[in-house]
Amino acid sequence: MLFRDVIGQDSVKEDLVQMVANDRLPHALLFLGSEGVGKLALAISLAQYVTCKNPHAQDACGECNACQKVSKLIHPDIHFSFPVVGTKVTSDAYIEAWRKAVLEHPYFNINDWMHAIGAENKQGNINKDECLNIVKKLSLQTFEGNKKVLIIWLPEYLGKEGNRLLKLIEEPPENTLFILVAERDDLILNTILSRCQIVTINKLKDEEIKKALVEKRGLSEADALELCYLADGNYNEAAKLSQEKHNDYAALFIDWLRLCYAGKWAKISDWVEVFSKLGRENQKYFIGYALHFVRELLVLKFGKETKVRLSESERNSALKMGAILDLNQIQKITELLNESSYFIERNANPKVLFFSNAIELNKIFKNQEVDAMVSKVKI
Repeated sequence: MLFRDVIGQDSVKEDLVQMVANDRLPHALLFLGSEGVGKLALAISLAQYVTCKNPHAQDACGECNACQKVSKLIHPDIHFSFPVVGTKVTSDAYIEAWRKAVLEHPYFNINDWMHAIGAENKQGNINKDECLNIVKKLSLQTFEGNKKVLIIWLPEYLGKEGNRLLKLIEEPPENTLFILVAERDDLILNTILSRCQIVTINKLKDEEIKKALVEKRGLSEADALELCYLADGNYNEAAKLSQEKHNDYAALFIDWLRLCYAGKWAKISDWVEVFSKLGRENQKYFIGYALHFVRELLVLKFGKETKVRLSESERNSALKMGAILDLNQIQKITELLNESSYFIERNANPKVLFFSNAIELNKIFKNQEVDAMVSKVKI
């Protein structure tokens, strides 16, 4: 994978290239950032750059034998370690599935990976045998170049087994590069963190995600921008949203609120019936949109309008709702939505859940005199 294939993160790319050019590349790097920002893609791009036979000023050549092998994730001097299931199972047992997953979409998360290896309900880990295997691999001479690279994806899953790698990371074999790709440094041993140079990978910008969705997924700019607002800097989330059947979450959400306030239980029952058939992923995205809308409503009510990530029609609806609801009501709606997200993740019955939510929303609305809501709030 070339640096130019990685979405955004231009400043990080420049810093990494300069480290290599000035011979200041540390032997252990930790790429730290939230899900879907391109940490793994950057790690593979750096591995390709340092093993490339004819690197350019800003990127690997992409044509030499080493680059061709890295592009297929089969370079013998680049090793991968990642969470798997089982006590004595190592990453090598899942390497074919790993290559397939990374080549298809290097922005995936741990849940996607567990699903890919058929272990959705099991706990992934990087175990003792994997650590011993890492030590063995890195003790060998390089096969084709002068650099060995180990990429550990989600070292949070090492737990206390990370102690087995401390000496190796502190005093690695000559010409060995460690790249740890992490999301939560609080779950990594401090003794490992202290041995790595941390590179912070920020969330992607809306414009960067929009461009990627248009170029890689064939979306229109308008549809891509809408997904950017929901993804909040996470390209993995945006890519998943782009695969779902398009739903007008804004209209669906406002319609739900309007019916809940009015207490039109027969129509709410019809709404819930339709909603329950959308499928769990669409239901999750509906809740994600609802939380996004309420968050932006708060920004409109108490902050600056210029920072709001809503379309014009959504902004108008949020302005009207913000004038009607007080802070206490908004807080209760947010709590209800967060609870709904929790239950949807655990396969709650959507009919029961959202009819119950409608009752709770009706109670929240009736705490204040907000009779204007039915007539004023429209998409």
